[in-house]
Amino acid sequence: MKYGCNLIALENSAEMRNIMALTSKQRAYLGGCASTMDSIFHIGKASLTPEIITALDEALEKRELIKVAVLKNCIDDPREIAAMTAERTHSDVVKVIGKKIILFRQAKKNTKYELPD
Repeated sequence: MKYGCNLIALENSAEMRNIMALTSKQRAYLGGCASTMDSIFHIGKASLTPEIITALDEALEKRELIKVAVLKNCIDDPREIAAMTAERTHSDVVKVIGKKIILFRQAKKNTKYELPD
């Protein structure tokens, strides 16, 4: 019954997004698409601030797939930053390689990425 509370909270969420995790094939596809992209955000000494989360959320709404760089002067672990960002923006972490984070959130309409099954 521990999980029942979480499901009720998800059903009542404003977005009602599909919570199915990405498959490894989908992650590989999105990682390939992101390999040619440049980082559009740099997270530095201040780590995650509400302003950065808001900007990431807006960028995910427009682009669906974004790459974020964690600078050397940031003391937080990039995996922790990725998990926290994904939770707050309701997105999926595609990959964390070194200090680079790739995030994905599929658009509700007019999606740019057709994910493989």
